[in-house]
Amino acid sequence: MIHMTETLAVHTIEGFLTPDETAELRKLLDEHLATTGWTPARASDGMVPPGPVQDILATAFERALPAVRRVFPSVAAATPWDYHDLGPGDRIDPHVHGVSDLGSGPQRVARVAFHLQEAERGGEFFVDTCSSGALWTDRTAGPDSAFAPGTRFTREISHDAGPEALAELDAIPRTRWTSAPPAGTAVVYGAQLVHGVQTVREGRLRKLITNLLDG
Repeated sequence: MIHMTETLAVHTIEGFLTPDETAELRKLLDEHLATTGWTPARASDGMVPPGPVQDILATAFERALPAVRRVFPSVAAATPWDYHDLGPGDRIDPHVHGVSDLGSGPQRVARVAFHLQEAERGGEFFVDTCSSGALWTDRTAGPDSAFAPGTRFTREISHDAGPEALAELDAIPRTRWTSAPPAGTAVVYGAQLVHGVQTVREGRLRKLITNLLDG
């Protein structure tokens, strides 16, 4: 059973990849980018890396799972990873994925952002916390939900939300918590947290992101 606190928690896994795994991951990604010529149309766009990259990350996730479960005990699996590549002027505006499906299938509990390369200046990851009821819906988990009965659910305001929803999110008073985790660190954050990436001022920010699911 998923507890509400899991969807609002933050955790870090230092040394998520070994130095050799990190070097191999960089090599595979650089080769794939050179072959495909992929560049994001916008900062929030991601690319699904090829199988060998997914294999390295899947191995690392299985190794880190006991540490992840100390804070997110219901987590059992991860979805395929997306690759994000941000340069100067790029940012990812505040948004919240939320929990959209309360059916019987696997439920999103949290997300992981693995920091392969940090920007030289800017590009800090952040989460926003707030007490405002404007961020929350009237939905609550019932007895047949994967979530603990009575769990409350936030609105879902994604990258693709309309200008009205984004303006409503911007108007909600929030407290921002920024971090600049060193390269090689994985940040695990609950699915109901507002989050984003501050503007990259200099250098390149490279990260890989996955969703964490319950059993």
